[in-house]
Amino acid sequence: MSAQLISRRQLLQQSLFLSGSLLSAQALATQWPALPDSSMSAADLARSEAYWQSISAFYKKAGGIVNLEHGYWGKMSLPVEQSYITLTEMVNQQLSYYARKDWYRDAQGAVDAIAKSLAVPAEEIALTRNATEAMHNLLFQYKGIQPGDTLLWADIDYPAFQRTMAAVAEQRGAKGVEMTLPAQANKQQLLDVYKDKIRTTANLKLMLLTHASNQHGLILPVAEIAAFARQHGVDVICDCAQSWGLIDFTLPELNVDWAVFNLHKWIGSPVGVGALYMRKGTLNKVAPYPGESDPDNVLVHKRVHMATSNFAAFLAVPDAIQFHNKVGPAAKMARLKYLREHWVSQARKMSHIEVLGATDNASASGMGAFRIAGQTSREQINALQQRLEKEFGVFTVGRHDLASGSCIRVTPQVFTTLKEIDMLVAALAKLA
Repeated sequence: MSAQLISRRQLLQQSLFLSGSLLSAQALATQWPALPDSSMSAADLARSEAYWQSISAFYKKAGGIVNLEHGYWGKMSLPVEQSYITLTEMVNQQLSYYARKDWYRDAQGAVDAIAKSLAVPAEEIALTRNATEAMHNLLFQYKGIQPGDTLLWADIDYPAFQRTMAAVAEQRGAKGVEMTLPAQANKQQLLDVYKDKIRTTANLKLMLLTHASNQHGLILPVAEIAAFARQHGVDVICDCAQSWGLIDFTLPELNVDWAVFNLHKWIGSPVGVGALYMRKGTLNKVAPYPGESDPDNVLVHKRVHMATSNFAAFLAVPDAIQFHNKVGPAAKMARLKYLREHWVSQARKMSHIEVLGATDNASASGMGAFRIAGQTSREQINALQQRLEKEFGVFTVGRHDLASGSCIRVTPQVFTTLKEIDMLVAALAKLA
């Protein structure tokens, strides 16, 4: 056995999950304090400041600002960060010797972890670098669009995906239609709007359905809408880029044929990790990536061609999922929704503040949005974002693609404290 091979295996054993060499829990137990264990319900844990203070010890927070803009990407926990560093060092040392010999086998560990967490077979999952890549694979390789067909999306969808849908429609001689959702809505209202649009849109072939909107955190009743669309012969692509980890769910609960994911948001993987889901039996509608071949239409990974990517980021995925599961997906969702409700319930009592998005618990997530009543322009929202940051020390982000106008998005994380949320509430009161 060569010295190189011994070194490589030693490095692999220092990682958390590679090739089944060591379970994540074992590494976490030896390198970091044990994650808190509690028999409390998710609803009770959401209100336990002591529990979330103990969770926050696993994150390194920046000082000098209250950061309520965690929707861009997610912070890695310290154990996952250390795993990623170790894996990066290993890949950088071993280079092609590792990549040519062991990468594909080890990458399967990431696929398996994703599939298990989403409760689907591993053969229905492919790795991508982000949800956008997965979305492009589906949209540009979708074979079902003919001239005269209609593609449908909504104003709450990710802006880049709206533009991509429009581009695909134009390229194929189809019609692109954007629907507008209410600025504030509950589950039944959302379902009614979608059902009406599906019923009344001629030649509707393909629609984009966003699980959690990146504009204001609104959660759509995906399963019900997708089932109705299927009854009307409409194919659905579900955008779960912002929802997985923000919301506790599995794919069978959504009951969609195709979905795209980011793991570097709420799952807490390194940046540059996404996933594509395609239900078995539906691959015939989406061509393999140009130059790839899948004559039997059974290989999801043939719809993607990532080329050389960040090996270590993908190898750290099982560790990120392990940590996410240790914190507790249901407790995490409940905590984030609790933080949103804490500021939203007070903001709704302020006549000068307009809260956007969900009006019921079923449609709410931990993300939320607001604006000063009557101030909907991009310029006004950008000025408000700057005022919150510079005058009150609260960092947020402007979102500008809702039909009703621009807004400020507020996105806490599991290590955000109630005190920090109260700083936002105090700032809102002073905006009158």
